[in-house]
Amino acid sequence: MTQTSEATNATASDGSKSRPIDLYDPDVFQDGGVPHEDLTWLRRNAPVYFHPEPGGPGYYAVTKYDDICAISKDPGTFSSARGGTNIQDYAPGDLSLIRLMMLNMDPPQHAKFRRLVQRGFTPRMVSLLEPKIRDSARMLVDRIAHKGECEFVTEIAAELPLLVIADLIGVPHEDRHKIFDWSNQLIGFDDPEFQNSMEDARMAAAQMWGYANTLAQERKGHEGDDLVSVLMKAEVDGGELSIMEFDAFFLLLSVAGNETTRNLISGGMWALIENPAERQRLLDDPSLIPSAVEEMLRWVTPVLYFRRTATRDTEIRGVPIRENDKVCMYYASANRDEDVFENPQRFDVGRTPNEHIAFGVGEHFCMGASLARLEIRLMFEELLRRLPDMELVAPPRRLRSNFINGVKEMRLRYTPER
Repeated sequence: MTQTSEATNATASDGSKSRPIDLYDPDVFQDGGVPHEDLTWLRRNAPVYFHPEPGGPGYYAVTKYDDICAISKDPGTFSSARGGTNIQDYAPGDLSLIRLMMLNMDPPQHAKFRRLVQRGFTPRMVSLLEPKIRDSARMLVDRIAHKGECEFVTEIAAELPLLVIADLIGVPHEDRHKIFDWSNQLIGFDDPEFQNSMEDARMAAAQMWGYANTLAQERKGHEGDDLVSVLMKAEVDGGELSIMEFDAFFLLLSVAGNETTRNLISGGMWALIENPAERQRLLDDPSLIPSAVEEMLRWVTPVLYFRRTATRDTEIRGVPIRENDKVCMYYASANRDEDVFENPQRFDVGRTPNEHIAFGVGEHFCMGASLARLEIRLMFEELLRRLPDMELVAPPRRLRSNFINGVKEMRLRYTPER
């Protein structure tokens, strides 16, 4: 699970120049962060680049905003289900399991499953959660405000989305850190601190599924508005969800509901610390916080890419794509595309317009986008108001991953609140 690769020279589309590029090796991302200079070079010189893959057939790295939007809106040609949404190819048995998650479904199946839970994530439903989420954000800051120093990821960034998703799904609060640990093992598949083999991932998934099944049995036949209770009553094509379909739903909601928001809050705070003038703008004018949240989403882009698999011969920007070729859409690149964003390498808390695609595009647009935006806004309203001078104690430790732009540890100090 921890394969690395050596950089190979990418050649410009017109053959005029080349540059060593490696978007596959997770060490590149852990050691230096997202390789934005390489992504910028690709956008300008080879926007549809065939990238080698250790032990695999290789894939096309697509780095331009408009191309990624077009691919995302054409699931008939670019499938999520045929090969899954990660670079690596799965054994048939593993592929059949991941296809049970909405993330790895195509129409019309995807729409049927999405409808089961999307009512709980509409902007109107999410707005009803604001008082409780604000109370949670306040309580978390209360816990650290007097200390003068904290480990921001586990004490703040991870805790708020864990509390929220536990409430939504119906996980007892005392069990929420089980979700945290299983999420780390499932998402951190290239980080030996969390996982060393595919067997580790299977074990984490099995433990989460066992836990989900226990919750399901407790809720069966009972009324409730948590998502476990909703799914226990759900029907698709006239029948109840199978155990495996329910388990896949639980896993996706649990992991997606905490991992990406956690990394956005961590990365957003890091961006504010590294851009003190922009943080001061927010302190002087808190009404900018909603636009700052959008800029954090663009700047951090917690999910770096998703894969699609071509269902037929086609082309992108004149580059031939054959049936079953792998195509990876680099959202982290699209969100800094010079043709879409003015001064894209500048962190600007007042940026408008800001049509980032950190939540994806098309039918797979993140169902929890409204919830994530609310959590992030409320967390930063509380942090900026009460602890306005947070700074790094040491360089943050990044997740070893070419898939998730994650922070594992970020120690901060600040003036203690009296």
